Amino acid sequence: MGSDAKRPPADWLEKLPSDRLLVEMSLWSADLANMEADTKRVEGGTDIFHLDAADGHFSPAFLLFPDQTARLRTVTAKPFHVHLMIDDAIVLDQIAQFAEAGADLISIHSENANAAEGLALIKKLGLKSGIVLQLHTPVSAAKAFLDDIDMLTLLGTRIGVKGQGLDAQATKRLTEARKLVADNVTGRRLIVAADGGIRENTVPDLRKAGAETIVMGSLAFGAPDFAARISWVHGLDKA
Repeated sequence: MGSDAKRPPADWLEKLPSDRLLVEMSLWSADLANMEADTKRVEGGTDIFHLDAADGHFSPAFLLFPDQTARLRTVTAKPFHVHLMIDDAIVLDQIAQFAEAGADLISIHSENANAAEGLALIKKLGLKSGIVLQLHTPVSAAKAFLDDIDMLTLLGTRIGVKGQGLDAQATKRLTEARKLVADNVTGRRLIVAADGGIRENTVPDLRKAGAETIVMGSLAFGAPDFAARISWVHGLDKA
């Protein structure tokens, strides 16, 4: 990172509000030709910026890369959550590159064969860490990682494809995840996140099912009244 990089405080995760639904803003849905302007436009309503990185193998898409992340790091001091949809062969290298670029939290997939090694590297680099579960992966698979993560993200749609509807099992899986965390984690914060299928008609149910943060894309970036949209999210009752 350059000297003009902006960063959140070291205890940013602990300082996130716990009395409302968090807004994790997906930069995949920003105006990709004007990412700096769009990042600044939504910054005031954002708790965490979500940056998807995909290699075209683990996920069908090619998505954001470290140099973009480093450039955006000069635009905002909000936390950056980098979600790596990356093949086992290069995921460790990508963890290192995104850490250098300015990630504050890096999530990898439980489906990565070297997920434990990846989480150890993220910790060694001084960052917060997370695990992501695809739809076909049992929620119970996250149990082995709970001691080593700060965020557990459940995908509500197929990986790496925008515009899909929420899977019918998504809310049930979130409820199971919240119980798994409650039964096994004490004395610290571990955030349960919902990613995919985030629509006006699905967010209330995701919140009631246990989501503590939602990864918002077009629902926020395309809102006719952005401030009103964020106020609506903040006002949703939790389970």
